[in-house]
Amino acid sequence: MKNSIPVAPQLVANLDLRGYKTLTPIQEAVLTNEMIGKDALVSAQTGSGKTVAFGLSISSNLLDKKSKVISNRLPSALVIAPTRELALQVRSELEWLYAKTSISIASCVGGMDMRTEKRNLNKNPNIVLGTPGRLKDYIERGILDLSALCVVVLDEADEMLNLGFREELEFILHSTPNNRRTLLFSATISKGIEKLASRYQNNALRISTLVKNEQHLDIEYHAVTVAPRDTEHAIMNILRYHDATNALVFCGTRANVNHLAARLNNRGFSVVSISGELSQKERLNALRSIRNGQSKVCVATDVAARGIDLPNLELVIHADLPKTKESLLHRSGRTGRAGNKGISALIVPSESGKKVQRLLDSAQIKAIWQKPPNREDILKLDNERILLDLMTSDNPTAEENNLISLLVEKHSPEEIARALIRRFRKDKFAPDDIQEVDEINTKAKKMARDEFKNSAWFKLSVGSDQKADPRWLLSKLNRVGKINKKDVGSIKIRKNESFVEINSRTLDKFLQCLGKNNELEAGLKAVLLDQSPKGLNKRRSLPQQQNSKQRRKSRRAKDRQIFSEKKYSAPKMEKSS
Repeated sequence: MKNSIPVAPQLVANLDLRGYKTLTPIQEAVLTNEMIGKDALVSAQTGSGKTVAFGLSISSNLLDKKSKVISNRLPSALVIAPTRELALQVRSELEWLYAKTSISIASCVGGMDMRTEKRNLNKNPNIVLGTPGRLKDYIERGILDLSALCVVVLDEADEMLNLGFREELEFILHSTPNNRRTLLFSATISKGIEKLASRYQNNALRISTLVKNEQHLDIEYHAVTVAPRDTEHAIMNILRYHDATNALVFCGTRANVNHLAARLNNRGFSVVSISGELSQKERLNALRSIRNGQSKVCVATDVAARGIDLPNLELVIHADLPKTKESLLHRSGRTGRAGNKGISALIVPSESGKKVQRLLDSAQIKAIWQKPPNREDILKLDNERILLDLMTSDNPTAEENNLISLLVEKHSPEEIARALIRRFRKDKFAPDDIQEVDEINTKAKKMARDEFKNSAWFKLSVGSDQKADPRWLLSKLNRVGKINKKDVGSIKIRKNESFVEINSRTLDKFLQCLGKNNELEAGLKAVLLDQSPKGLNKRRSLPQQQNSKQRRKSRRAKDRQIFSEKKYSAPKMEKSS
């Protein structure tokens, strides 16, 4: 590491111990001469080293040139983060960065023991970090005094606004000196962020390492099209196919997290879950399990996984689609960090393809559209992995040579290979068979046509004059005739009568519901016809899918036709003599 960077020598030594050879672009940007003592609005890609960046930047307010602490009995720096996990993660990063400098750090995080936090605050820490709610609570109670504060850092500021912490943030900032320094870090700069910056920063420098109109080069986006009923099978097959060191699966709700985690656990995946309903201890245990390699898959909600930095995270799966481009970028940003490559896979139900494409376009992301890996793909890759695992350049030890001799002596090469393959596949579940979306759609259309080949026609004793419409008739047939709407084909309404096509498989059940004189109910008769009514002998065609614009266009054309018919059919008024 270059000694020329303008930070205390001990911080340079700590960076060297951590394995830093060079600084990332965002870290270099905050250490320029123009940035010293200035406010800044900083935007950078996730995984670009923002925590170390602001840790280095605030060091000028905490340490002198000899790495000695600038004397102050009250906190000099405040770091605010949106979630408990991110706050504790930031603390861990700052602790190694400020090791051997006498800088003390205290955290104020919701869900943690308040008595321990109060004791730590009484020790006059130099840096206080926490979540908005807990910090506001301590300030209101007089437990936390920020009157001598030199610098405030808002980490993941956009997410704090999204989570509704604007009131808490404004309260905290109003409790700090007016001459403080304010650093605002955010992955995206929205109007809300700009408004917050203009109100609480003074002549802030705008720093951005984002390349406009360019997606994260270390993240490969996949859009995986599946039938809705195959969503879980697709997720499992993707996990099996990539066999990632660590994978993070995002769900939209806590209930979905619990359900999917249970399903993955039943199929043999080593999985943990993180959601808002877990206690802080349970969350920390889950993260520890991922970090030490006991678990390989983490299922989480957006809020719970905000800012989490999991080591060796190679795969992100969006089990429930993100609702905004910001959510998509933040989720995907958990992988492809610090120069490592990663994959972000969106599970796209067949009917949501256009919606997902619009989302990708708005985020300026080019994704690879593909089908989920099938059974053959996974087994083929398994075989390739077995062959790769057998290739080793290390020389065998004497103990290994002895064991090899024993194995060759007692077993044939085929037996040894068979045992090796079975050992490899022992803990891997059999991949699921997934139907292709095109095949499913074709089958559904064919089934719909086949089911109405031998349909029956009924004449009903109500028509448009009795205010009958298709929706009303479907409701009657379902409630009184015990017929599912899928078993009803064409409906033709005339002036005083209507005709309905019914699937032949439900004919007997429907006839049993008819009373005397073929009455379905009082005033409504249903008479079975020997053949289709005149003018309705054509096979019904399946309804074509229309988007909202096409439906509006069709409605307007129909309205114009009705208006035209009324206009020309109205009797002309005779001129008065």
